[in-house]
Amino acid sequence: MRANKATRREFLVGLGGAALGIGLSGVTGLLTAHSQEKPGTPELPWPYAKLDPVAAAERAYEAYYKGGCMFGVFEGIVGELRAKVGAPYTALPTQFAIYGKAGVAGWGTLCGALNGAAAAVYLVVPPKDGDLIIDEIYTWYGQTGLPDYKPKSPKFQIAPSVSGSPLCHVSVTRWCEATGFKALSPERAERCGWLTASVAKYTVEQLNKYADKAFAVAHPIPKEVTTCLACHGKGGVKENVHMSKAVSCTQCHFSLGTKHP
Repeated sequence: MRANKATRREFLVGLGGAALGIGLSGVTGLLTAHSQEKPGTPELPWPYAKLDPVAAAERAYEAYYKGGCMFGVFEGIVGELRAKVGAPYTALPTQFAIYGKAGVAGWGTLCGALNGAAAAVYLVVPPKDGDLIIDEIYTWYGQTGLPDYKPKSPKFQIAPSVSGSPLCHVSVTRWCEATGFKALSPERAERCGWLTASVAKYTVEQLNKYADKAFAVAHPIPKEVTTCLACHGKGGVKENVHMSKAVSCTQCHFSLGTKHP
């Protein structure tokens, strides 16, 4: 009887182990099949569908008050693509772009609206063409009285100003000087909300033109800058400038001295 009981126990244990093995094998097979069926993240550029610039601007304005200027522009554009195209945009967490607020975590460097625009452009356009579109957006930003889009439900009335620079610090300072509002005032915050909407709208307009094969540079790099780069740019007699693009050289180099050519 003992031998029979031991044999029965061994049999049951062996049967359980076999069942467990079959179960694990089955689960592993299902997981493997699922992973093979689930498509990976597609390579860039992702598909683009022409968007309504005003819809993107309104979404950007609302998003600005949730996560700042970079998030506003990026969510304004990608959110519209998410609604219109679906995947892969449905899997993209746009909240990462919150880091770009106030010139990257409040450092006042590159305007977050421009940062978000560049990120959105590179998502849907090959780098070579993307650079041309970014050049257009950045130069437009520096040369144009902004903001130039009024949201449908504004908190204040906002006057425009010309920044002459893609930097948050300069852009905000010049607007404050032009309007008399303080940098930490609710009016200035609203101004950046309008600015976020303006950049999202203009970026979508350029992407729509690109989709129609009709994109063209409307705001070239100023002659003042190209003249300076003749000496200070690649191959110049004093090749000491890394960045070859700007709205104005004299916004920083305003005291060149009498001996400067």
